[in-house]
Amino acid sequence: MTHPSPAIHAEGLHKRYGTTRALDGVCLTVPPGTVLGLLGPNGAGKTTVVRTLATLLRPDSGHALVAGYDVVTQADRVRAEIGLTGQYASVDELLTGRENLVMFSRLYGYAPHAAAERAESLLERFDLVEAADRRADGYSGGMRRRLDLAVSLVQEPSVLFLDEPTTGLDPRSRIQVWESVRALVASGTTVLLTTQYLEEADQLADTVTVIDHGRVIAEGTPDALKAQVGGDRLDVLVRDPADLEATAEVLRSAVSAPVGVHREEQRVSVPAEDRMAVLTRAVRALDGSGLRVEDVSVRRPTLDEVFLGLTGTSPADRSGNPRTDDVTTTEEYR
Repeated sequence: MTHPSPAIHAEGLHKRYGTTRALDGVCLTVPPGTVLGLLGPNGAGKTTVVRTLATLLRPDSGHALVAGYDVVTQADRVRAEIGLTGQYASVDELLTGRENLVMFSRLYGYAPHAAAERAESLLERFDLVEAADRRADGYSGGMRRRLDLAVSLVQEPSVLFLDEPTTGLDPRSRIQVWESVRALVASGTTVLLTTQYLEEADQLADTVTVIDHGRVIAEGTPDALKAQVGGDRLDVLVRDPADLEATAEVLRSAVSAPVGVHREEQRVSVPAEDRMAVLTRAVRALDGSGLRVEDVSVRRPTLDEVFLGLTGTSPADRSGNPRTDDVTTTEEYR
């Protein structure tokens, strides 16, 4: 039985800006019709990976194939196969949604009638029909991102790059964008997604690759990565912060396991390899302790905890990292 060729395959990608290593031997493989979530601290190299695979940057060394074509020697063929939605909307805000889609369709070579039909199809697909004749500068953030996604699909790409597509959106708009991405993947599109939202990767990605300082430091399914930080955990939420240490001592005696105290969250946690046994012993011990407990639960680790364990920084606190992703360059293919 033969396996389909990867939609994206990169080996040993290096990219340097002066003394800064933006990419330091990055390797990626993405099967067709799947979503790869690319995670990393701010400045880890995520956007540089996307720009390289989308032929906007030339790697210093290494090679990559996208849709079977080399990103350096066959850049034109790659561009014919891909769509790209960057961190900032690429649409013309002075045009209506329909006019934007017609304009981009014409730029991609559609005849006038075919461009109008393509625009109408995409407006329906992304639930923008009612707003089709309103200027894009009057769209909400979520509508604008959906229009941006629609523009990136004008030429029906087999591979779509989404570089932090929901940054700055409210929760409802983010969910709408997620639904659009799921529909694309269901239709066979391959997606490489960079995101600063761990929940987003958990919701959308078949596999996750974590990079830091331009290097791949972990990869696997979201569940496999969560298992790396110790499996299930039992959490006890206390009403009074003064009870944290006493709660920790009760749990330490009851389950004979390392205990973590999280003061800001008023939470105590312990590993729960045997979920039911640990839960039973903990509840019995707490019930007889007289401590005021708000909640007891057993859960899987979050991707936030994986992220912290792998990179030493949380997604919400990245200000101390060098911003290699933001290096300005004029090196683009013509």
